[in-house]
Amino acid sequence: MDGLRWLLLLFGVLVVAGVYFYSRRERERGDDLHVTGPRIAPRLADDNLETGPDLPDASADSSGTGGDAGQQVSTQKIVTLRLVARDRGAFQGDELILSLRGIGMRHGKFGIFHRVDGADEEQTIFSAASLVEPGSFDLTNIKDQQIPGISLFLVLPGPIDGAEAFDMMMEAARALAQTMNAELLDESGSTLSIQRERYMREEIIQFQHSNLVA
Repeated sequence: MDGLRWLLLLFGVLVVAGVYFYSRRERERGDDLHVTGPRIAPRLADDNLETGPDLPDASADSSGTGGDAGQQVSTQKIVTLRLVARDRGAFQGDELILSLRGIGMRHGKFGIFHRVDGADEEQTIFSAASLVEPGSFDLTNIKDQQIPGISLFLVLPGPIDGAEAFDMMMEAARALAQTMNAELLDESGSTLSIQRERYMREEIIQFQHSNLVA
């Protein structure tokens, strides 16, 4: 009887030891699985497609600063005027194009007109776009087009002093308004008053000053 008890005790010890060592081995295997390498996030099949050229750059936010710490991009300011045909009419396409060319503007990038600094087409002082979407001018059938108005705009900082660029755009806008019998408006569509013009010019000077200080 004593021999049977010893056999059962020995068997119990072996079973407990076996369970212990088995549990320990499984736990070590689990630890190895967690430390073999960094966790790789699952990817969709289309994740490796290139981003199209018209998509915005996700590395920059709306304030004009990049996503990388310590990297700062200059802010920009867009100044806009509108010229519209009186009495809700429309400009004859070919006449408008001749007037734009008459004040030194060239048809170019994005299908719109630009006033450039010198001969370099990349040095744009201000531009003119149609108020008809998408804003470009299709010169192939321009004689058949009726255009209700255009937008004149400049982007700061530009190739020349901002106040000087604004003065040039205002001069061009007045010349077009006279030639085309058009109404000159501000960016909100209100008649451009002398006071509003002066305020816009002062805003440009303040913008340039703040950029220099920054």
